[in-house]
Amino acid sequence: MASPASVAGGGEDSNGSSSLIDPLLVSRTSSIGGAERKAAAGGGGGAKGKHWAAADKGEWRAAKECGGEDGRRPLLFRSYRVKGSLLHPYRALIFARLIAVLLFFGWRIRHNNSDIMWFWTMSVAGDVWFGFSWLLNQLPKFNPVKTIPDLTALRQYCDLADGSYRLPGIDVFVTTADPIDEPVLYTMNCVLSILAADYPVDRSACYLSDDSGALILYEALVETAKFATLWVPFCRKHCIEPRSPESYFELEAPSYTGSAPEEFKNDSRIVHLEYDEFKVRLEALPETIRKRSDVYNSMKTDQGAPNATWMANGTQWPGTWIEPIENHRKGHHAGIVKVVLDHPIHGHNLSLKDSTGNNLNFNATDVRIPMLVYVSRGKNPNYDHNKKAGALNAQLRASALLSNAQFIINFDCDHYINNSQALRAAICFMLDQREGDNTAFVQFPQRFDNVDPKDRYGNHNRVFFDGTMLALNGLQGPSYLGTGCMFRRLALYGIDPPHWRQDNITPEASKFGNSILLLESVLEALNQDRFATPSPVNDIFVNELEMVVSASFDKETDWGKGVGYIYDIATEDIVTGFRIHGQGWRSMYCTMEHDAFCGTAPINLTERLHQIVRWSGGSLEMFFSHNNPLIGGRRLQPLQRVSYLNMTIYPVTSLFILLYAISPVMWLIPDEVYIQRPFTRYVVYLLVIILMIHMIGWLEIKWAGITWLDYWRNEQFFMIGSTSAYPTAVLHMVVNLLTKKGIHFRVTSKQTTADTNDKFADLYEMRWVPMLIPTMVVLVANIGAIGVAIGKTAVYMGVWTIAQKRHAAMGLLFNMWVMFLLYPFALAIMGRWAKRPIILVVLLPIIFVIVALVYVATHILLANIIPF
Repeated sequence: MASPASVAGGGEDSNGSSSLIDPLLVSRTSSIGGAERKAAAGGGGGAKGKHWAAADKGEWRAAKECGGEDGRRPLLFRSYRVKGSLLHPYRALIFARLIAVLLFFGWRIRHNNSDIMWFWTMSVAGDVWFGFSWLLNQLPKFNPVKTIPDLTALRQYCDLADGSYRLPGIDVFVTTADPIDEPVLYTMNCVLSILAADYPVDRSACYLSDDSGALILYEALVETAKFATLWVPFCRKHCIEPRSPESYFELEAPSYTGSAPEEFKNDSRIVHLEYDEFKVRLEALPETIRKRSDVYNSMKTDQGAPNATWMANGTQWPGTWIEPIENHRKGHHAGIVKVVLDHPIHGHNLSLKDSTGNNLNFNATDVRIPMLVYVSRGKNPNYDHNKKAGALNAQLRASALLSNAQFIINFDCDHYINNSQALRAAICFMLDQREGDNTAFVQFPQRFDNVDPKDRYGNHNRVFFDGTMLALNGLQGPSYLGTGCMFRRLALYGIDPPHWRQDNITPEASKFGNSILLLESVLEALNQDRFATPSPVNDIFVNELEMVVSASFDKETDWGKGVGYIYDIATEDIVTGFRIHGQGWRSMYCTMEHDAFCGTAPINLTERLHQIVRWSGGSLEMFFSHNNPLIGGRRLQPLQRVSYLNMTIYPVTSLFILLYAISPVMWLIPDEVYIQRPFTRYVVYLLVIILMIHMIGWLEIKWAGITWLDYWRNEQFFMIGSTSAYPTAVLHMVVNLLTKKGIHFRVTSKQTTADTNDKFADLYEMRWVPMLIPTMVVLVANIGAIGVAIGKTAVYMGVWTIAQKRHAAMGLLFNMWVMFLLYPFALAIMGRWAKRPIILVVLLPIIFVIVALVYVATHILLANIIPF
């Protein structure tokens, strides 16, 4: 991700650099040919001319010559493929390594000579699995494709001369589960960035799902709506980027690209002050709610009544109370739907002056704000809440009654819109004449702005987001990654794509639930071409809304199975995407030069590994379910099926990695032990095969546009995960198969250590959990092995043969490689001392020498007591 300074400084100047108003590769004034040249030469998320070539020149040339005379929608995105000068060697090297691996297997079988045959058998099984999993990972990467939206073409097609739009409706979902683990300020900044996005206000709506049912989040949303009446027009007037106030005001010197620099200084000062006051009000909400509730509870005449939580209008909060009782506690409360800001056509009942007290000059600016809705689905101990997927499905049903937009995009509460054009960018793929109607969802890469500069734990994961996802873009499309993904509503409803769809589909209550308004909305969605204005909200309508978000509404329906987001699995995202792909839909991967969305990631090692356990455990659950890629997805393309298979079984690889990583304990055995004879040739073969992997990785780095540091961090964290999180997930899966208990869902905490002087303080907090024990054992085993090897060298140097010395050196090479891979874990153990990594460089040699001296002393002692 670009630094804040570079992001802020992207405005158009006299040299013609791209404007923040239009931060994509295609400028507003460029022609099709000009767009093509600029996209081909663009950097960052763009298609770099050095390694990418336009793959759709013929289509664009035909579209330009036609000039839209055929009445079809225009081409709205550009496609690029890796140039043959890089792609052909890449493919050839993959094929060459495959041959080398097969020859290596054959050699090992023919020379089945080992000092420990059971270990040899395990190692051969491990090598076969490594080769198989590598092939599953590599095959789908044969045809990487980069797709870049063209906002110019979208504006020309959708922005009409009379000021109206052809743009379809978008419902934006935000999910939060806990106001403590997921701070309220993060969530409200996410909402503000959505309300301020560059999209017609009458074509978008924002829905916040609060799974805690806490009044604090509802009242925070009310405060946010008030502040939005100032923030949103301010962003529009001055072309602010990014449109999350916390991120914007953190910029040291944000560049200004608007047309009123003097006004901007005054407006910015006022808005900044208002934002500071807004944060103070948010922080005071818990105490404000408690004091208010105490006053109302003291006024009640009936003694012994439970202490309720009271809203500002003097009514009891129907959700979770501060002092919880039955029907008003976390996990047991009624469903709640409250329209905080009504659709603009109905009026917001908020004015700029009333909400902020500052009447800034927004006369030439649209001050309207999109509809804003609070949703808290009902919960009951007698029903399974289905985690995040259940919350998303409740939002999906509530939005169907209120706005019923054709498209839906969902965000985790710790993400925000970093590029105000992002919603329009996704629409480019949905409306494109080529694959638009068959595109079920558009996935964006995930970017994070709280990760330490060295990315110690591989949070950015660019090998996956900028490599694997681009590769899948050349097949049936990327998988759904849980956040920052725009869906077609019909695809979520389980409706087939147009070329597979039956005529005259009738929504059934057995499939969608017993709500007449919901069934009518599904029928409208089937026939809907553009955004429909929501109906006025009355008491009857509110009752219907609360029914569709009730705890039991999903029962005896297809929700969570063939409709909506999938249930009964820890990772609803990958399975939901698999179900949609299996129906024949495709997906697209949207890359933008200025990152579309940004969020926060868990930078503490323990929290990061908990996240990995949930992801990998959910992947294994998928393999052992009816969504197994081998048998499910009747319309999946072959290589897409291979990709999903790789996504579901990769944690098993960790068992063999763990076996190899602990094997250095054999250094403690007095005699020489060889896993394979002849050992020298075995090690040479291994080195060649490993070297070929990194040569392939080097070529992937080139076309993916990532760095060696990104690649190396990916290797390091995979090793850490393979000795901790992945084996834990496999163990969970075994327990699941034996006891039928699924992976326990644990919300990843986004709270960081309270240290105002260090943004990355949480990085240096070591929180020990049982799954870290194997990693610690591996680290100690390899440190001990190196120390013992030094000691053995001192003892046996005079009697070892040249072959023995060579074998010892080869063994040490493996130990050192494991040490390099576990370097981030060693820093984590050091805690705050890790701020000076040089300490580790000094400390490890000292430990090696101490272990060597202990070995020599022990050898001398035993030699005197027990003569050899």
